[in-house]
Amino acid sequence: MDLPQLLLVGLVLLLGTVGVMVPGVPGTWLVWAGVLWWALQDRSAAAWSLLAASTALLLVVQVVKWQLPPRRVRAVGVTRRTAVYAGAGALLGFVVLPVVGAVPGFVGGIYLCERLRLGSRGEAWASVRAVMRSVGTSVLVELLACLMVLGAWTGTVLAG
Repeated sequence: MDLPQLLLVGLVLLLGTVGVMVPGVPGTWLVWAGVLWWALQDRSAAAWSLLAASTALLLVVQVVKWQLPPRRVRAVGVTRRTAVYAGAGALLGFVVLPVVGAVPGFVGGIYLCERLRLGSRGEAWASVRAVMRSVGTSVLVELLACLMVLGAWTGTVLAG
């Protein structure tokens, strides 16, 4: 696979990962479609293995999401800015401390946004708890899975 096509696949994976935090965008399915596109072009054992593992992981995530309470985004006061801070925190945490760093990064991003918005520490933590209870868990599960697929894809491309 040539470099421009690899960059496009990477862009699709990145857009899918970011799309997880935007209600109505099928972020998980974009990530899967990006891996499928890459596997169909690459046709190596590593590509097919990653496609199979990604498919299994993302299907399990869909089942887990259905078991979690539904998203009530606007009722809690989650804004696009909160989603951006949470996503940036998760991505930064994922890079600093692979996989497990996404969780504290996600929560830290929400806290930072709410602290800037509300001003006091206590109000910010109360808001973080409310956000995590209503939408955070389902978004975090989906985001973590997409970050894992993105990381595995990046590692496979760089290793090959």
